[in-house]
Amino acid sequence: MLVDGGIGFDPTGIADAARSAEEVGYDGVWAAETGHDPFLPLAIAAGVTEKLTLGTGIAVAFARNPMNLAMLANDIHGLSQGRFVLGMGSQIKPHITKRYSMPWSHPAPRMREMILAIRAIWECWATGGKLEFRGEFYTHTLMTPFFSPGPNPYGNPKILLAAVGQLMTETAGEVGDGLLVHGFTTERYLREVSIPALERGAAKASKTRADLTISYPGFVVTGATEADMAEAARAVKAQIAFYGSTPAYRPVLELHGWGDLQSELNTLSKRGEWKKMGEMIDDEMLEAFAVVAPLDEVPAQVLSRFGDVVDRFSFYAPYRVEPEQWRAVLAGFKAA
Repeated sequence: MLVDGGIGFDPTGIADAARSAEEVGYDGVWAAETGHDPFLPLAIAAGVTEKLTLGTGIAVAFARNPMNLAMLANDIHGLSQGRFVLGMGSQIKPHITKRYSMPWSHPAPRMREMILAIRAIWECWATGGKLEFRGEFYTHTLMTPFFSPGPNPYGNPKILLAAVGQLMTETAGEVGDGLLVHGFTTERYLREVSIPALERGAAKASKTRADLTISYPGFVVTGATEADMAEAARAVKAQIAFYGSTPAYRPVLELHGWGDLQSELNTLSKRGEWKKMGEMIDDEMLEAFAVVAPLDEVPAQVLSRFGDVVDRFSFYAPYRVEPEQWRAVLAGFKAA
């Protein structure tokens, strides 16, 4: 199992953060698209690191088009000398239509076509052949030498697709290079729903699980003291509640018999009762979604739960842990 970290967007600290991640032994770093663009910090990190895998976790696919994504991914893959991973997600309809003012329709088929279009563009650049992609959602039929970067000496980056629902997960297996597991995923849902769907998709393209990468940003509740653990649990419960309010993620709760909770959380979210939402997540739910352990036990528990099914693991910890404490946890993974 490879262990990854994250990289923020502090303009004075991106390069130092990337160097530090490589120095302490992370295998890769992911940049999220929340309040900032995820590609820019990775472009900076590419120039100051030598070994780190650099991935978008995630870039909002439907806020862009295949040509945008193909060029951004191609450029950072070249800057990093072949270390970039294009991690994409669909987001949900209100964000695409109301925040980005972009079209929304049939997310899994659209995503499948988007990835095929990106690959067609890369193939055109690599071979100099004619660009001739015609689909239901995207059409790319013009590429002149002036606008072609030519073949990338490091080949094409991998494409990992974020998914919760089975259709999108099958798409990740069929046309992607792997799955970015959503943090709102329990071990049971991963094993019983996500991986079988991924394998069904892979079979359509004559691939196996061995051909794919599974990357999981798992919730971890930890700390040096009981007070730290309690604060970490509160923060993670709040994050679980936030995700649980989203109708698209209801199947995860339903698998555990908690489907009605999604409706309650959704109602509370519309009232802005965020504190009350977090209080509705009990300890049983917390332990289903998160590894709950003292600092020195985190590596063993993560490996015990996910070592046989996850290729890359990163810490989803919506609270502060001192860097030296994380360093010790990472050392524990390396020792294991």
